[in-house]
Amino acid sequence: MQGLKLLHGGDYNPEQWLDRPDILAQDIELMKKARVNTVTLGVFSWSALEPQEGMYTLDWLADIIHNLYANGIRTILATPSAARPAWLAHKYPEVRRVRADRVRELYNRRQNYCYTSPLYRDKVRRIDQKLAQRFGSDPAVILWHISNEMGGDCHCELCQAEFRRWLQARYGSLQALNKAWNARFWSHDYTVWEQIESPAPQGENAVQALALDWKRFVSDRHIDFLKFERDTVKELAPDAKFTANMMYRFDGIDYFKMAKEIDVASWDNYPTWHKPTETVEETALDTAMMHDLFYSMKGKPFLLMESSPSFTNWQPISKQKKPGIAELAALQTVAHGADSVLYFQWRASRGAEEKFHGAVVGHDGRQDARAFTETVQVGEKLEKLSEITAVQREKQALIVHDWQNKWALEGSCGPRNAGLGYWDELKRHYNALARAGIAVEFGDETADLTGYRLVVVPMLYLLTDAFAKKLCDFAQSGGTIVVTYWTGVVDESDLCRLGDTPYGLTKLLGLRRTEIDGMYDGETRRCTPVDGCTLPETQASILCEVAVHNDNDPAKPLCVYAEDYFAQHPAAAVHKYGAGRAYYLASRFDEDFYRTFYRDAAKELGLTPAWPQPLPAGVLAVKRGNFVLVQNCTEQPVTVGERELPRYGTAVWNESQCVL
Repeated sequence: MQGLKLLHGGDYNPEQWLDRPDILAQDIELMKKARVNTVTLGVFSWSALEPQEGMYTLDWLADIIHNLYANGIRTILATPSAARPAWLAHKYPEVRRVRADRVRELYNRRQNYCYTSPLYRDKVRRIDQKLAQRFGSDPAVILWHISNEMGGDCHCELCQAEFRRWLQARYGSLQALNKAWNARFWSHDYTVWEQIESPAPQGENAVQALALDWKRFVSDRHIDFLKFERDTVKELAPDAKFTANMMYRFDGIDYFKMAKEIDVASWDNYPTWHKPTETVEETALDTAMMHDLFYSMKGKPFLLMESSPSFTNWQPISKQKKPGIAELAALQTVAHGADSVLYFQWRASRGAEEKFHGAVVGHDGRQDARAFTETVQVGEKLEKLSEITAVQREKQALIVHDWQNKWALEGSCGPRNAGLGYWDELKRHYNALARAGIAVEFGDETADLTGYRLVVVPMLYLLTDAFAKKLCDFAQSGGTIVVTYWTGVVDESDLCRLGDTPYGLTKLLGLRRTEIDGMYDGETRRCTPVDGCTLPETQASILCEVAVHNDNDPAKPLCVYAEDYFAQHPAAAVHKYGAGRAYYLASRFDEDFYRTFYRDAAKELGLTPAWPQPLPAGVLAVKRGNFVLVQNCTEQPVTVGERELPRYGTAVWNESQCVL
């Protein structure tokens, strides 16, 4: 892919139109008009590639690939494992997943295979080998797309046995497992490995460490399956590069771990624009946070693998993008580090599940349809921005997001079973930084903190010894850390830390946790700034942590609770540590609090915003290399740098020169 311009195109399913050569010919002409240079083929093509067991028909695919290439369009080629053909599922029942209630599924939908089944892996290996033999060195194929939106779990006997082997490798002995799981509670000690089963609605669901390890295992199974497919192709195509398309806020796979096994990260982006409960700016910020997360997977440009040019059909409401939003969303993607804008789907399917899903070309095939004309406009803008590719961003702030922590946090009982709002917590920190024009990346507990000036640690309930030390060392060397409530509570096995908490961080923070109080929905506690502090008065919600200062080296309070039994305890505090400092936030606050807090922190740290002057409300700026993209997420025109931006408009500067 090196040296290619920004990719524009998307999922193409010509196998649905092999009996309509006129439509296939029209597709080529329309793609050229829309400045399409890349399509994804083969995602769900298994039944067309192997209509009967052992009978492979790849000529149609070769014809499509080479016809596209002759017209300047390259291919991202997918392995078809995400949706197996009917003959395979019916002849070999073991390839069908078993649900948590131990019922084997009938043939259905997609992402429905047992990732452990040796038989399924053999069938996947055979079809992948055929594809690699045919297209592994084909210049038309620029990237291999492994499976599709991997997810879900299987509870069959093959997976149960593999889970026990996984546990034996992790713990070594039942004695160690029982201790890590605190199995003595409720008399749950295991005496032989065969007694251990995956969580089930009618079975074990109270050993939280078992549930946590099952999530780890399922994640590892998906990653192992990805590696198996990748290596199958690589044996015959040693120069091949690989991706796997990930999903919005997906909970089932540790994506940081998965990203280590692919060459480029990619994800599928389907925001719900124009909700009555959310402004366009808020939707854009939520999407931007995910773009920055997937950039962080590899620390380099990612691919937007799927997006809708208009609407989806699987969300509760199929809301159309208003004029201008498609372009705003596409250019935002590039601003945050994507080297592509790809759609699902190119041409609308005539039937089945996604026949009403948005597409570049609708059922009428018309060129004057708004989805098509706006796609043409996006393609033209991307061509003008081709120099932006492969530019890496400046390191400024890192937010810690760790999948294993999230699994443990949400799998625990208490202190608020009505919902902890983990993503909402991350979003409040992210939005404040993004509105200030500060570049944000994400990392888990294995992240290298080198080069960042600011590290934010929201709700890191599961905190390892190694990462606690890494945070302290970062501050000792001059870094600034923000630590929130409900951090440093348990170890890797979800066992409560003994002694003072936040574990490993009490000296860093200059305080210790004594209590935490859960708030009802809508319940708040008023917090007021101390004299001389510029933070606004705010309301604490969700959880209110009660902390006391260390006797020898206390934190300096910035804001205190103003009511309830914990009045005058710190709601926000700062503590010098070595050459750096650590901030403590004891609850979840109003958005205005975070805006002020991070605006002041960025100024104090000397973090350079993407745009040097304050921007109008609802206008966002992002810097990518020497390019600065400013986007108007409001309904009204605004002026930025003597450039008038229409509603939902984008302007791009390169070295102070406006280029778009």
